[in-house]
Amino acid sequence: MSSSTADAPPVTFAALLALDQEEHDLFRAPGRAGPPERTFGGTVLAQALLAAGRTVAPERSAHSLHAYFLRPGDASAPTDYRVTTIRDGATYATRQVVATQHGRSTFLLTASFQLPEGGREHQLPRLDAPPPEQLPTLEEASADVGGHLGRWFARLPLTRPLDLRFDGELPRAAAARGEAAAPRHRFWLRTRERLQDAQLPHSCVVAYVSDMLLLSTSLAPHSTAPGAPDIATASIDHSVWFHRPFRADEWLFYEQESSLAFGGRALCHGRLFARSGDLVATVAQEAMIRDRTPDSDGRGPATPP
Repeated sequence: MSSSTADAPPVTFAALLALDQEEHDLFRAPGRAGPPERTFGGTVLAQALLAAGRTVAPERSAHSLHAYFLRPGDASAPTDYRVTTIRDGATYATRQVVATQHGRSTFLLTASFQLPEGGREHQLPRLDAPPPEQLPTLEEASADVGGHLGRWFARLPLTRPLDLRFDGELPRAAAARGEAAAPRHRFWLRTRERLQDAQLPHSCVVAYVSDMLLLSTSLAPHSTAPGAPDIATASIDHSVWFHRPFRADEWLFYEQESSLAFGGRALCHGRLFARSGDLVATVAQEAMIRDRTPDSDGRGPATPP
């Protein structure tokens, strides 16, 4: 466990989603206590979506977001989120959000919100997973794990405020043995906190969750993981589509895969299902994966899982 993790209080969604409204279109997230460390990408996704959502009518729910990670963030410093109204239509509303720290833009998000309406329905992908009760808890799954991987497991309850149940061995476990694995992750998740009934905080939690482990799926076939000394990684752009109402404080199943790595970039996809089998969100991300050499630092920040 890093000293920064040990010195900082555990993360909660109540704290992550507590934005101060400085002006009509300006929101501020306070820095997290503890030594400086890079901001988790899911944090800025969630906070930027929350800032955008607070400028639209509450009956409009987020149906999509598209974002670019411009610079690494500093988790110990405040982040300002400036919201620009692009359009307020009869059904759809569009917002742009720019996050800044130390006078520099670090993140750009565009989000669209929709009034509820009926329509035709179909769903092709189906939920195929064992119930979460049949899978080991995080503590059970990591009880006999030592070394670097054991420290990674020990960090999760402090840095990710979620109940997690992994379906199968994580690819980073194979990487710790120097072995390749399929570019996939499968796990159940839910918040450890009860959330408000409004849809916006649940959508913000899924925006946060959508960045978890996604990039590392692309490294599984290459016997490595984020944070390894031989590779530099960073999320580049990220999209989430929210399909129907859901609760993030009830079980959701997240299946992830990476379909391609080429030219120093990788493409990753994800789907989140409610326990009922309803597909509630779809995720896509492109990331930088670049080999480090003795003469190069990779020119990119390592991105936490």
